[in-house]
Amino acid sequence: MFISSAFAQTAPAAAGGGDMQSTLMSMLPLVLMFVVLYFVMIRPQMKRQKEHRAMIEALAKGDEVATAGGVLGRVTRLGETYIGVEVANGVEIQVQRSAVVQVLPKGTLK
Repeated sequence: MFISSAFAQTAPAAAGGGDMQSTLMSMLPLVLMFVVLYFVMIRPQMKRQKEHRAMIEALAKGDEVATAGGVLGRVTRLGETYIGVEVANGVEIQVQRSAVVQVLPKGTLK
């Protein structure tokens, strides 16, 4: 009733390179999305990982740190994968190096 008859329209015979060009043009949005994704998400994440790795390697005794669990303390022992963190006078806990999320300025803990 409201739909009129539709007839298929054939495209004129294209030259040999026309199919290749249309294929490239159809893939262009996908390539552009990947480039945007790289610069918006992947590259900043890699930069943060590199900065975190450098911070963990630069830890030294006496540094005041915050862990991923929210524990604040002073580094007392350094190991390959674990560090000792003094959270109170005479109370020391052992945490993974990767759990340190921030090195605090000197004098933050009293």
